[in-house]
Amino acid sequence: MLMSQGFKIETDQGTKYISDPMICNGRHWKEVEAEAKMEAFSKLWEDADSWKKRAQIIKKNLLEGIQWYKVSQYDGPLNVIIHSKKEMNGYSVENIAIESFPGFYVTGNLYRPLKKQKQYAAILSPHGHLKDKRLTDYVQLRSGYLASKGAIVFAYDMVGYGESTQVRHKMPISLMLQTWNSKRVLDYLISLPEVDADRIGMTGGSGGGTQTFVLTAIDPRVKVSVPVVQVSAHFFGGCACESGMPIHKTANFQTNNVEVAALAAPRPMLLISNGDDWTRNTPNVEYPYIKKVYEAMGVQQRLKNVHLANEKHDYGISKRKAAYSFFLQHLKLDGGNSNDSNSHDESFIKVLSPMDLMVFTPENPRPQTALKNEFEVLSFLKFPIDKLPYSYYKN
Repeated sequence: MLMSQGFKIETDQGTKYISDPMICNGRHWKEVEAEAKMEAFSKLWEDADSWKKRAQIIKKNLLEGIQWYKVSQYDGPLNVIIHSKKEMNGYSVENIAIESFPGFYVTGNLYRPLKKQKQYAAILSPHGHLKDKRLTDYVQLRSGYLASKGAIVFAYDMVGYGESTQVRHKMPISLMLQTWNSKRVLDYLISLPEVDADRIGMTGGSGGGTQTFVLTAIDPRVKVSVPVVQVSAHFFGGCACESGMPIHKTANFQTNNVEVAALAAPRPMLLISNGDDWTRNTPNVEYPYIKKVYEAMGVQQRLKNVHLANEKHDYGISKRKAAYSFFLQHLKLDGGNSNDSNSHDESFIKVLSPMDLMVFTPENPRPQTALKNEFEVLSFLKFPIDKLPYSYYKN
């Protein structure tokens, strides 16, 4: 079936299908097939050294599948736009954009602790698939709470969502763009002299969970990882931004998101799962496999799974509380010695209006040098436009 070998996108000319036998998209395997695959993967390595060899192959295929070489040449100085600082109860919020590569911008909000310290932890906070999700109450609650506990938090838009309107979301290289954006957010946070580079965390739910485990897999600077409701053996991500490029399979190699997430080892990682989506099997399928990796490295205490069997696919309060406890402990935030996840009170956080959080406004417009659309972005990165379904941008 076509959809098992690619994905569909909606364009101005109707639905288009991207078919590539190396792309594993959506529910690529049945659940029983995925269990068998995990058993087969487990037989390919037996100790820390043999896992590290497999991990190197997985990481190499990730970078090649994303075509990292096309964008990594723009790893230069950071151009930052930041304004509209608002002091809240224990933290501040600023509106921020980073030029990810020439003419292309990551848009978001920077949450800073008001408590003066010599250095702070930092947390990347990507989000999942929903219009203007960065501006929602639950992203603000998550970011504000962690900032109040001593972390500088950068909450930023998915490409094609919120203020990231230079491209549409479902384009062939959205996986590359999002991963590169996350990398540049990480660059920015680490560039701040007040940030402790040894205390960097990352968390997101759903598609933000994918962004979390992908960047953690390829960038060792992420020290603590909390992917939420997304790590699955049979589900490879249902959007072009997660599985639209061949990162799981080559002519002679196969992996899945469980192994990608396992590249976090030996760094602390919390898997948060639930009983109503593709993470329903986590305690019995995904978690045991990743646990084997951590055990091989002698750091099984750094891995945890919080499974909420009666909950659904979200990053709701119970999931946030589990993440808070993990970050407080492993990033050494305020209150990090407490293991009581019920103690996390978000009631002091004021939810701001979307307009309060916008980076680009009539008073602060997007720079005129910005790339205008997908055709300009693809052309700048030297993609063969005629071979992509967006060639109509020429017209």
